[in-house]
Amino acid sequence: MSRRDAIKMTPEEVDAFLAEQKTVTCATNGLHGFPHLMPLWYVLRDGRIWAWTYAKSQKVRNLERDPRCTLQVEAGTDYAELRGLMLDCTAIIHRELGDVSGVGAELAARYGGADLSAELEAAMRKQAAKRVALQFVEERRVTWDHRKLGGTY
Repeated sequence: MSRRDAIKMTPEEVDAFLAEQKTVTCATNGLHGFPHLMPLWYVLRDGRIWAWTYAKSQKVRNLERDPRCTLQVEAGTDYAELRGLMLDCTAIIHRELGDVSGVGAELAARYGGADLSAELEAAMRKQAAKRVALQFVEERRVTWDHRKLGGTY
């Protein structure tokens, strides 16, 4: 088995990893050809990463021009504990108020411990008017978990 194959995460490991991590870095294609990297909080819906952001943000403008993006979630500080995944994706921009506020409510529940309630949904609707929801459709996946090397490099 190659070292590359030895450190791949299984689909179940990826699901658990994404459920425990908090930030995804989103790379979009900038207007002048340079990557534009920005962190996002995210939720998982049917195994897909969703986020929300301001509709006028640079990342949204970039995705409107070119929906291709790369996402990365990573953890660890020492080489022996590095793990993560990189996803090449196509982003779908959702502008419908109900879709956007729903993602906002899920984010508030995940990151702030709020209950998914009618009150939370109403609060998110106010913010959703200036935001979009981003759905990331995975095209290709690369994963790594250096803990599987058992301390050998």
